[in-house]
Amino acid sequence: MQIAFFGLTISSSWGNGHATPYRALLRALHLLGVRVVFYEQDVPYYARHRDFIACNYCEFVLYGGWKSLRQKALRRARECDVLVTASYLPEGALISQELLSVEGPLHVFYDLDTPITLEALATGGAEYLHRGLIPQFDLYLSFTGGSILHRLGSEFGARCARPLYGCVDPDVYVRTAHDQRFSSQLSFMGTHAPDREQKLRELFLAPAERCPQDSYLLAGSMYPHDWNWPENIRRLEHLSPADHPAFYSSSRATLNLTRAEMADSGYCPSGRFFEAAACGTPLLTDEWEGLDDFFDPEEELFSVRTTQDVLQALQSSDAELGRRAVRARQRTLDEHTGGQRARQFLRFCEEAWQLKHSTLEAVA
Repeated sequence: MQIAFFGLTISSSWGNGHATPYRALLRALHLLGVRVVFYEQDVPYYARHRDFIACNYCEFVLYGGWKSLRQKALRRARECDVLVTASYLPEGALISQELLSVEGPLHVFYDLDTPITLEALATGGAEYLHRGLIPQFDLYLSFTGGSILHRLGSEFGARCARPLYGCVDPDVYVRTAHDQRFSSQLSFMGTHAPDREQKLRELFLAPAERCPQDSYLLAGSMYPHDWNWPENIRRLEHLSPADHPAFYSSSRATLNLTRAEMADSGYCPSGRFFEAAACGTPLLTDEWEGLDDFFDPEEELFSVRTTQDVLQALQSSDAELGRRAVRARQRTLDEHTGGQRARQFLRFCEEAWQLKHSTLEAVA
């Protein structure tokens, strides 16, 4: 089986949450015997923070723009069994339209940002997807589950909408020795997002202000220059994925915060969620519908809504923090690895193939 992915980026984790879940999924597909090619547009901001330019689990193609790639990509597409375009793909709507004209392969859209996509479609569309393209895909995979899957079918005409959540590569994200560079009472990894700002202030900045004797650590880019940060918060503009396990392993606990549009939809675990859990780090997270489908808030993590909730969780004994972290790690290894997602991906593709063929037979 041969699959072509056209996505935002797999080569750089700078300022995005796409790269590491892609890597986990594609490596797992490779281990299952699937030949994978990943196309990524070469843009300056990822080129400056690129983690690799080649890998051993997929063929990696950097290109300057669709016009320069078009003929080779379409020729290669005719040899593939599955063609995947994804959210935030530069020129994505145009690329999807061109690939949808290729007869034979299964056509898949992979949306790692579904609530944001649907909000954009409601106000005119996004560069990477137009409303009229959705019914043309054989399969619509969504990073977000729950009721949004029904909306994709009933409101947007998706033929087959299925959830393909974030994941982690358990061979990469493992517990490491404590690294003093990343030592903290509480850590947070994430880029700045205006719709996550209030949660960050209440669940990270405010606890730091209340506990000036403790060290807090934030890794992420694009934060406003005029913010007044508490003195006990250290900041890292960017952290290479190679350092992620040490970052998490050196945190007494780590915080997960969900963007408002994603949280409003629910069923939206980020890849960072599973990466931290795989490293055996105690998790604090904001609340959203469906959270208990992924982790038990009473046994595997701490669900927090207020500054006091965060402080209370951090007052837990090391033994209690460790107990929940061990359980969350095992849950992650059992249910949320790239291997599980790869098998789900192939199963959903098979389901979409059967639906497509039965529809064609009915028309004939």
